Amino acid sequence: MNAIIEQLKQHRSIRRFKPDPIGEEQLLAIVQSAQAASTSSNVQAYSVIAVTDREKKRSLARYAANQAYIEECPVFLVWCADLNRIHYAASLVEESRVPNSTEIFIIATVDTALAAQNAAIAAESLGMGIVYIGGIRDNPADVSRLLELPKYVYPVFGMCVGYPDQDPTSRPRLPVETVLHRERYTSDSFAEGIERYNGELRQYTLTRAGGNRDTTYSKEMANRLRVRKRDHMRAFLREKGFDLE
Repeated sequence: MNAIIEQLKQHRSIRRFKPDPIGEEQLLAIVQSAQAASTSSNVQAYSVIAVTDREKKRSLARYAANQAYIEECPVFLVWCADLNRIHYAASLVEESRVPNSTEIFIIATVDTALAAQNAAIAAESLGMGIVYIGGIRDNPADVSRLLELPKYVYPVFGMCVGYPDQDPTSRPRLPVETVLHRERYTSDSFAEGIERYNGELRQYTLTRAGGNRDTTYSKEMANRLRVRKRDHMRAFLREKGFDLE
């Protein structure tokens, strides 16, 4: 193996940060690394908003189910799917409009995720830690107002960035044979692989939660599928110009 692969395999979500600030040079390096990510047809349909103001971070924490580490991290990055900028660029040469297509919505969302993951890897290579915050979609309209997001821009997720003040163990992942398929999709490995993973994740959560949480992957996924989440997103996206067809 090599150092990059070893770094990737050591990823942990960090939720406690030292007060040390992140310098402008480091922030630019992280964002420039994000920009180097693959993008569909060079669209680059994303923007990132770096929030360091404590009051804004406090508001964002409140909008995201009171996750305190949003307020405590030195920099909170809000990753946005952005079709506003490409609309502006196109308008310089001809009258245009953003199509109400599911495909361009997917392009913008995927572009955002690819860029953010590059940023996460860059931050970790600099000795920092990150945690993704999907909770900003709990109140996307409030987040949009706070950050003055225009039409055709929506917040996909946030990311806390800073120097770790904890050393958590890495969460185990599914066995590779349940994820890697060869030539065709097959569920032949699911019974053994998921049963094994249920045991590994149960041991991990018992250790991590000090014995107070007893769960498995199957239990967590059953709970996830039982409850609908963020049904407000469809109406919100329509208001932001993503009226999908």
